[in-house]
Amino acid sequence: MSLKKALLAATMLSLPLAAQAQPITGVYIGGGAGVNFLDDIGITPGSGARSALAAANLGQTGSASFATGFALVGSVGYGFGNGVRAEAELNFRQNDLDSISGFRTGVSGNTNSTGSVQQYGVMLNALYDFQLGLPIVPYLGVGAGYVVQKWNSVTIRQGTSGGLNIDGDDGQFAYQAIVGAAFPIEAVPGLAITAEYRFLGTVSGTIDSTIRNQTTGASTRTTIDTEGLNNSLMIGLRYAFGVEPPPVPVVAPAAAPAPARTYLVFFDWNRADLTDRARQIIAEAAQNSRRVQVTRIEVNGFTDTSGSATYNQGLSVRRAEAVAAELTRLGIPRTSMTIQGFGQTRLLVPTADNVREPQNRRVEIILR
Repeated sequence: MSLKKALLAATMLSLPLAAQAQPITGVYIGGGAGVNFLDDIGITPGSGARSALAAANLGQTGSASFATGFALVGSVGYGFGNGVRAEAELNFRQNDLDSISGFRTGVSGNTNSTGSVQQYGVMLNALYDFQLGLPIVPYLGVGAGYVVQKWNSVTIRQGTSGGLNIDGDDGQFAYQAIVGAAFPIEAVPGLAITAEYRFLGTVSGTIDSTIRNQTTGASTRTTIDTEGLNNSLMIGLRYAFGVEPPPVPVVAPAAAPAPARTYLVFFDWNRADLTDRARQIIAEAAQNSRRVQVTRIEVNGFTDTSGSATYNQGLSVRRAEAVAAELTRLGIPRTSMTIQGFGQTRLLVPTADNVREPQNRRVEIILR
């Protein structure tokens, strides 16, 4: 392969990758879904409820564990064309209660009930895409915002009517970190599949709860202190508006082969010896064959139509051999020549039979 063709091939192969690596410029939207792991949450009732907990034989503190849940996010953002992006995000997470430890749950009559914790909020994120010239674009991000944590009937039951019931919500400052990678879809400019890990945390908040004494039936309203630490794995789609499709590669047309150079050597009637003018033409052909890139030299002999066809065939070969011998004397290897005689066929000037035409008595030297 020539250097020119190799460079052209390398350029064409690099075009899709270069198109994928372009940073986002302008508005984009995105969304994702995945699994959410909510860390255990310590449950600490307010100081005013401790006597009520003791009277209800529930203990003082506990911890809630949660089953694997799900997470949803949607965002709209803006890319600045240099890898930096800013976006606003809406999110939702839900995890069902798995178990509660503490609060004397091992005591006869104290049992866990079902319940769940939901979190929803809004975040402002700053992200940076790393343009590494790869088919994927990794990115990092941080965010801050406001998340509401809602407890839905998380209950420790005592007997038939007593226990601790946590059922309320509270909004708090939230923060998050994002590690992801985008996989651009070349067939749809601007569209990419995203894979992310997100850590979302909230500061401590207070959730309303009720303590009911199984024996006396008295109810005590209180609050518990909670926080939320979430680890989410998500798959999503992102679409950037206004992305132009990559330019169609322009393939340079193949270079046309150099035109063959033809030199005509003429002969006297019924002769195969070279004239002075013939030697000058042969010398010019030999000199030019060294100047240009020549892969083959054809030496073709011809006659006019006077005489028999058999005689003329032999005469055309003798004329071709005479020219080839002169080329060899001038330093052209005979192995680079194809020597043929065509007799009275392929006339340069069409004539009837038995016509002496000087231009048909020739040898053609063709440089290819």
